Amino acid sequence: MTRSSDDVLTGYLLWRVTTKWRAAVDRAVAPVGLTHAQYSLLASLYGLSLKGAQPSQRELADFAGLEAIYVSKLVRALEKAGLVGRGVHPADPRAVQLTLTEQGAEVVRQAMEIVHTLHDDLTAPIGGTAGTENRELVRTLRALLGRGPRPDHTKAGVNPCPQPPP
Repeated sequence: MTRSSDDVLTGYLLWRVTTKWRAAVDRAVAPVGLTHAQYSLLASLYGLSLKGAQPSQRELADFAGLEAIYVSKLVRALEKAGLVGRGVHPADPRAVQLTLTEQGAEVVRQAMEIVHTLHDDLTAPIGGTAGTENRELVRTLRALLGRGPRPDHTKAGVNPCPQPPP
């Protein structure tokens, strides 16, 4: 049985797009002292904190879709940079509770503005972030992630990519 070239092409194109996207975000947020991974974690923590949450490291890892061990490494670097605070979680003394520092909130707001502009630029070939093709792409990617039309945290009212404040 021969496979169509589209079988292989889908994975290859997804890999190429994610690699290009990650590198672009890395370059874009470097001036504010972040990597793409650090930005993703800070933006997730910021989005949760807007709803009053102070998640544990584990909860943030689950929300951001990252491995707990990787989140631990990122959090240590962010804490060292003064962007995140770690403390004992009130519900579980074995867990680490995370908070965004004032400096962390300022840095992530700057980074969010940069990244949202970059997203507009990167999606321009398909009509921009508000375009019909982009919305269809988002639906397709969510289906591939097994999340259906909307991820659970969006249903809960928390956007993993919050908009920067005006």
